[in-house]
Amino acid sequence: MAEFTMELNDEQKEVRDWLHGFAADVIRPAAAEWDEREETPWPVIQEAAKVGIYSLDFYAQQYFDPTGLGIPMAMEELFWGDAGIALSIVGTGLAAVGVLANGTEEQIGTWIPQMYGDAADVKVAAFCSSEPDAGSDVASMRTRAVYDEAKDEWVLDGTKTWATNGGIANVHVVVAVVDPELGSKGHASFIVPPGTKGLSQGQKFKKHGIRASHTAEVVLDRVRVPGSCLLGGKDKLDERLARARERAARAGGEQVKNAAMATFEASRPAVGAMAVGTARAAYEVALDYAVTREQFGRPIVDNQGVAFQLADMRTRIDAARLLVWRASWMAVNGRPFTAAEGSMSKLFASETAKQVTAQAIQILGGNGYTREYPVERMHRDSAIYTIFEGTSEIQRLVIARTLAGVPIR
Repeated sequence: MAEFTMELNDEQKEVRDWLHGFAADVIRPAAAEWDEREETPWPVIQEAAKVGIYSLDFYAQQYFDPTGLGIPMAMEELFWGDAGIALSIVGTGLAAVGVLANGTEEQIGTWIPQMYGDAADVKVAAFCSSEPDAGSDVASMRTRAVYDEAKDEWVLDGTKTWATNGGIANVHVVVAVVDPELGSKGHASFIVPPGTKGLSQGQKFKKHGIRASHTAEVVLDRVRVPGSCLLGGKDKLDERLARARERAARAGGEQVKNAAMATFEASRPAVGAMAVGTARAAYEVALDYAVTREQFGRPIVDNQGVAFQLADMRTRIDAARLLVWRASWMAVNGRPFTAAEGSMSKLFASETAKQVTAQAIQILGGNGYTREYPVERMHRDSAIYTIFEGTSEIQRLVIARTLAGVPIR
């Protein structure tokens, strides 16, 4: 087990500086254009693929960093560049992690390369879990998967929403209900291969922020996939369902729901790191502006009203990063989140991003409210952090119930 440290080692610093350079030289110059176009920034993704950032190997190296700091460090630097473009670069990783966590070696070897493509022909993948009536309440999922034993095929029906890369992905990973009585334990994940009949893109959302990231509904109408597309295989699924039924019979359905919440808890620090990156970017713009902008013959940073805001902004950013790093280290090293530390990190970091970006606009005054300066875009982007991967209200509920020892429903 790696000891918790606040100091990056030499290798981590080298990776951080490399990512920062890419964010500064490639992502930032393209940010305003793709935000206005509200389209997937394929040329930027291709550049990321050429240098090795858009690849499974890169994210696997960061994920398996024993300190736990690889992923949050990478997320902070990329999202410092721009949240919308960064989400387009890292969005495929959601689907890839789903296959890595649940798939067989054959499935991993078959499907993950098709998710990324190569530098000459980049592809993206989509992880489809949320539904119009099942966001935070994963137990309310309605998309069904029914097994056709005669043909060894699964038939999927339902609608997914808020899917990053939904409809434009080469490969879709879809979470569906196979046993409604087991709540979230009755779910399974399926690969929907390229060109499968019955899968279509529904509404593409025109969003307030992260507009360079494609977000859409995915409609599944009698989608048939081979039995080999069930992640983990049917034997493993049948064994898992049998165990879940036994546990549910002994302890009731509450334990089933809590297991799903624990899974989300471990992934939330990565979202916190994204928020830290956006907050840090806005703070740096505001600091530079305050030092160089003069009013009444002196820099506006000499004003206590401005100086104190900057002090609060930097303090909150550093505190948010430390909460994210602590939770990330705990997750990698198997430490239990006895106080919902994952939710704590996501809650504080996401709220910090909204507050800091708003303060940055205030410091820049009228200039901050225009699109001539990036803080306007950063403020729009920051709103998503308090919504996806569990709203701030859900985070507070999880934290409070964990502290009180009350079951999470």
